[in-house]
Amino acid sequence: MWLVLLMIINAFWLVLGFFTLPGNWLMIITTILFALWQRNIFSVYTIITAIVLAIIGEILEFIAGAAGAKAAGGGKKAMAAAVLGAIVGAIAGTVVIPIPIFGTLLGSAIGAGLAALFVERKGGKELNQSLKTAAGAGIGRIFAVGAKIFIGIVIWLLFTFAAFIN
Repeated sequence: MWLVLLMIINAFWLVLGFFTLPGNWLMIITTILFALWQRNIFSVYTIITAIVLAIIGEILEFIAGAAGAKAAGGGKKAMAAAVLGAIVGAIAGTVVIPIPIFGTLLGSAIGAGLAALFVERKGGKELNQSLKTAAGAGIGRIFAVGAKIFIGIVIWLLFTFAAFIN
């Protein structure tokens, strides 16, 4: 029964990833606490694997918007702006577009794109090139969230299989 409850709680944490919140880390922390309480269910290798996966997810989330901007021809300032714009946009999108998940994701992508566009235009780039950079930043941000959620699903499955295979 406790294992089922743990998987339900971890599934809730997984959903937080859609809101760009640290759901993967909450799954890991919850599972570590559970493992300290109920020994011999999760191996240290299972926990370490989940931590490595979560770190990969964080790296992907951090660089994808910037990488999208760079791939579309943006400079370093546009890459940095895309990262900051995604954070501000996610917060604004959650408030302005009160549709769960959708508002946060859309706000994050729009924020990354607008910030990259602003920096590129301010730097003197043509509108067409700036728009390509902005689109790259927004698409990169959507990819980032998708990748992090995919990794979260893998972590959830890892813990679920580890719990019930033992």
